[in-house]
Amino acid sequence: MNGFFSFVARRVVYGVLVVISVTVVLFSILQMMPGDAIELLGGSRISKNRIEMMRTAWGLDKPPAVQYLYWLRNLATGNMGVSIMTSQDVSRMIMSRLPYTLLLTFLAIAVQYLVAIPLGLAAGVCRDSLFDRICVQVTVILRAIPSFWLGILLILMFSVKLRVFPVSGYNGPSSLALPVLSISLPLIADTMRLTRSEVVEVMAERHVTTARAKGLTGRSILIRHVLRNSMVPVTVMFFLMFPWLVGGSVVIETVFSWPGMGRLLWRSVSQQDYPVIQGIIFIIAVLTVICSTIGDIVLSLLDPRIKGALKS
Repeated sequence: MNGFFSFVARRVVYGVLVVISVTVVLFSILQMMPGDAIELLGGSRISKNRIEMMRTAWGLDKPPAVQYLYWLRNLATGNMGVSIMTSQDVSRMIMSRLPYTLLLTFLAIAVQYLVAIPLGLAAGVCRDSLFDRICVQVTVILRAIPSFWLGILLILMFSVKLRVFPVSGYNGPSSLALPVLSISLPLIADTMRLTRSEVVEVMAERHVTTARAKGLTGRSILIRHVLRNSMVPVTVMFFLMFPWLVGGSVVIETVFSWPGMGRLLWRSVSQQDYPVIQGIIFIIAVLTVICSTIGDIVLSLLDPRIKGALKS
């Protein structure tokens, strides 16, 4: 037990160090970006004196190291600054968009696992059958289709021609169908392929052969031995995939005009709104570290080899 708690403590410390490193890299990259957000905001009609006053008000006249320390101090208190373009509180802007992104992400992951795990399990059990070959080919096709192109195709088919779902925006539960499909279909291919490969590998191990020799039924072997052991990497994959979906839904949210955090990030990048960009990427980095740490802990609890190493 002491080994497990020390493992968790190390993972938490590593996570904090990673978050601090991300803030340094993020701040440095934004400092090196071309262009000036103050000049972009002011335009050609505002005098240089007014621009300098605005730069002083935003704290952009100070050295980069001082700006970083001020920004890091504000982050520690939950203050992400004020948007340069809208003069709104960045934390409120992000929190008003975050529920839409989380809703889209959770639904996409739910569809992904509900469809991919049964199909991958069946394909692994029926290895080299016609069903298995069809599943493999479908995963290749789905993985090769870009998500934004898939989203446009779904809009043309179900919104423009059939007029079943709304084209864009959020107008109720029906607005979720096309964005969720655009995100989940490529992910279904990945999860189904991973599940199939894990099932094939587990079924070739000695404990499954021993269970068959003892006369256990196929259903018992499938549930107690194959499914339990093959789901370990698939379960950990959820925690690693979640922050990637939160940050990677920028294109889908832009295609469907979804009022989420990804679309806000896209607009902020195009407008060079640095405080909003920093706040969103910081949240994504924190989610990544938290989910990665939880994934490692869950893996240590599910995998008997890692659990035995921690006990020893």
